[in-house]
Amino acid sequence: MIGLKPPPALLQTPGFAHYSLAWSPFHNARIALASSANFGLVGNGRLHIVSLGPPQAPGGPPTLNCDKYFETQDGLYDVAWSEVHENQVVSASGDGSIRLWDITLNNFAICAWQEHTREVFSVDWSNIKKDTFASSSWDGAVKIWMPDRPRSILTLQAHHSCTYQALFSPHQPDVVATCSTDGTVKIFDLRAPSYAPTTNAFTNPMSAAALTVPASGSEILTIDWNKYRPFTLATGSVDKSIKVWDCRMIKMSEVNQVGGVCEMQLPGHEYAVRKVQWSPHHADVLASASYDMTCRVWNASPTVTGPRLMYIHDPHTEFVVGCGWSLYEEGVLASCAWDSRLNVFHL
Repeated sequence: MIGLKPPPALLQTPGFAHYSLAWSPFHNARIALASSANFGLVGNGRLHIVSLGPPQAPGGPPTLNCDKYFETQDGLYDVAWSEVHENQVVSASGDGSIRLWDITLNNFAICAWQEHTREVFSVDWSNIKKDTFASSSWDGAVKIWMPDRPRSILTLQAHHSCTYQALFSPHQPDVVATCSTDGTVKIFDLRAPSYAPTTNAFTNPMSAAALTVPASGSEILTIDWNKYRPFTLATGSVDKSIKVWDCRMIKMSEVNQVGGVCEMQLPGHEYAVRKVQWSPHHADVLASASYDMTCRVWNASPTVTGPRLMYIHDPHTEFVVGCGWSLYEEGVLASCAWDSRLNVFHL
């Protein structure tokens, strides 16, 4: 895949640094983009709704159009499309709020929740239990929500420190994985929430994980479940490493297990790895985004013996913090960065 490629499709949103993107599960040419003014340090946010149009020239990249945007009082850090309603999207905000938007309406969210006590850093909609989504926060908590409920339906005290991401398993509806400042990945069974026996449930309660993976000596910023291999996850961390974990030894009927086998490491990034995402079309293809201003694509097949790096995308001029595969078009990848640019390119 390494070689000359046509230039990527480009959309620029001046004044707003991007934090996350999500392809619509209903429309093959629609992307939601979460952005923040002043790099998310202070100021307001925007949720952009972007569409891909036909190329301006034969063989050229598609055109990217910002169809609509919604203003928020604080920066937005993540976004996820509803798996039930094609026009609804949920956003995670720096003020601790979660908002549900209908992109056919103007100006205001149709629903808002305020339970987290710190910045909400991730949201993820279950693609099995399609009426349910999860959020994670710098307060260490993971909350499970249903859009028609006024309050969360479950809270996990997942980590003592910032929980950067919480993701539903694409294989089992009641399994959630988390990653944290503390260098661990945890897998929780939502059917059997309980407190860890080693903590004081009154002053400092911690939810009991089915499995804890001591994955890094540094902060783990991102995780993703493999779409084809159950209990295989990828992690990206501050120490510049990407690791692939085999957690099949987990017994979901038990809690407080410690384990996980590191299948491989993928060295190459020069700074912290901010996002990893497995391909929805190939079991062994993984994309990553990094503070080294690149988005990279890897061959993570256990049987490959040669170079694993397949492609480097490097037109960005600031931290690349988000990447995502098109769910419909094989080999189409989007990246977003603090340079206010969204790129869409074909491998």
